[in-house]
Amino acid sequence: MRFLLDTHVFIWLDIAQNRLSPTISRVIQDESNELYLSLVSIWEMQVKLQIGKLQLNASLIDTLRIQQDVNRIQQLPISVEHILALGNLPQRHRDPFDRLLIAQA
Repeated sequence: MRFLLDTHVFIWLDIAQNRLSPTISRVIQDESNELYLSLVSIWEMQVKLQIGKLQLNASLIDTLRIQQDVNRIQQLPISVEHILALGNLPQRHRDPFDRLLIAQA
């Protein structure tokens, strides 16, 4: 099965694995699952690092490489279709990062 990881799940994999629910932990550990991290999440983390709202155990690029190697996390690019899908979403979510992740999912 394919799973798109939320930004917080990815961050918790690096700095606070105890915050992951047992269900999410099982999903990540199941090697038959395909795990994806959106470029939207990478963008969001870079912004948060720059403004001092996020600290990782290593640089962002190293964290991405480590998680790719350890947990098989693949990067999901942003496509035009994802951006256009935003027009079909209700206005419940105002955060642009969350909206694009929802459109990708």
